[in-house]
Amino acid sequence: MGSSDTNDGGSAAGGLAEYFDFEAHGTDLRTEVLAGLTTFLTMSYIVVVNPTILAAAIQPDGIGPDRTVQMIAVVTILSAAVATLVMALYAKRPFAQAPGLGLNAFFAFTVVLGLGIDWQVALAAVVVEGVVFLALTLVGARTYIIELFPEPVKLAVGAGIGLFLAIIGLEEMRVVAGDGSTFVTFNPVFASDPVAVISVVGLLVTLALYARGIRGSIVLGIVATSLMGYAASALGYSAYPYDSPALEEMGVSLLEVPLVPDAPVTYDAASYNVAPLAGAFLDGLRSVEPFSFALVVFTFFFVDFFDTAGTLTGVSQAAGFLDDDGNLPDIEKPLLADAVGTTVGGMLGTSTVTTYVESATGVDEGGRTGMTALVVALLFLASLALVPLAVAIPTYASHVVLVVVGIIMLSNVAEIAWDDLTYSIPAGLTIFVMPFTYSIAYGIAAGIVSYPVVKLAAGEREDTRPGHWVLAAAFVLYFVVRTGGVLQGAV
Repeated sequence: MGSSDTNDGGSAAGGLAEYFDFEAHGTDLRTEVLAGLTTFLTMSYIVVVNPTILAAAIQPDGIGPDRTVQMIAVVTILSAAVATLVMALYAKRPFAQAPGLGLNAFFAFTVVLGLGIDWQVALAAVVVEGVVFLALTLVGARTYIIELFPEPVKLAVGAGIGLFLAIIGLEEMRVVAGDGSTFVTFNPVFASDPVAVISVVGLLVTLALYARGIRGSIVLGIVATSLMGYAASALGYSAYPYDSPALEEMGVSLLEVPLVPDAPVTYDAASYNVAPLAGAFLDGLRSVEPFSFALVVFTFFFVDFFDTAGTLTGVSQAAGFLDDDGNLPDIEKPLLADAVGTTVGGMLGTSTVTTYVESATGVDEGGRTGMTALVVALLFLASLALVPLAVAIPTYASHVVLVVVGIIMLSNVAEIAWDDLTYSIPAGLTIFVMPFTYSIAYGIAAGIVSYPVVKLAAGEREDTRPGHWVLAAAFVLYFVVRTGGVLQGAV
């Protein structure tokens, strides 16, 4: 019987190796599973964060706030699992998907609470955006637009994402803090802040393991940092009070990051009934005001399109997937998976689902195939029955990884022709703008708008294509709509 079990296990592993073509990608099952676990641990915070953000705007009639949070958590898990399964089994790429951080804040605080648009209508906008993505992907339009990205922008996206990840990680680790005068500053109470001290020790441990070439160094770093946090809590330490009057006097603000998570989130039977959310977009479609609805769809569409394009390009560059022209072969497959994720997510009752930049952590662990994404999807599904792993892992422990990966992704800048100003200007702007605006899409916008301008100024107009100017003009239009008060005036 033991022999039969072994053979069955070997046959299953062999089938997975053949389906995902491990040999062609120079990987194996152990590496892919470890990569999937790494990606999941790094991005699973969304299971807790997404409900917290969306519950501020989504309140179904007759449903209390606690149950709303639980329902959104279930919907978050389901949408992430479905979208990532499509990425795994159809696109066969190591990219994970879930409701996008930032896009959910725009949904809740700008569209619903800021503009006063019903949450059902906002969900309808997400679904329509997903359907538009599906149509554009099927006809090859999304691939065409992404391949229009100027070469310096494509080469700079990876480094820009690296800095973006690093600043997110350092802020969550409480190494940097908000400052009223300089915007960011070093944590002025660093030495007395257990979160900051443990985070930095965890970062150094992770970097040491990585430099030593230890397999699974990122997962080990997350676990080690988490254990240090729990040990400190058991010894009576707690997070430094972020609302300290002394900090207020200095104009410094620290993120609210507990030393250890609160009591584990559990779901009762009623919480699995997501009927009040699933299908709510249909009610939204019945009460649409065409002009304002179109502007909301346009805004969702624009940010998600270029955020996804930047993530796919940057993570693919780190994985060595890009061809000689800086394009991702068969990119329409992960794009289609992304479009399906957005559509399904909106139908279930969550904001835009997108490809996660945290996928870079799994890629760095050696993940190269859809098996990595399959592991992520299965872990999301498992978290429905078990206490979500995100609750057990302190956020600063998982965000240590973002700094590690950010350092690694900076190596991409070596491929940029820095001695050519028509390359260095768009590339530099792409890299700078991403972390300072907290947006991959805005960084890409800076590079795309500047590229034809500097090419024209340098007398190299022949290097530009009509599509470059069209993309630049589209970004200018987007910023007019997004920041010029057009949305507010339309409501």
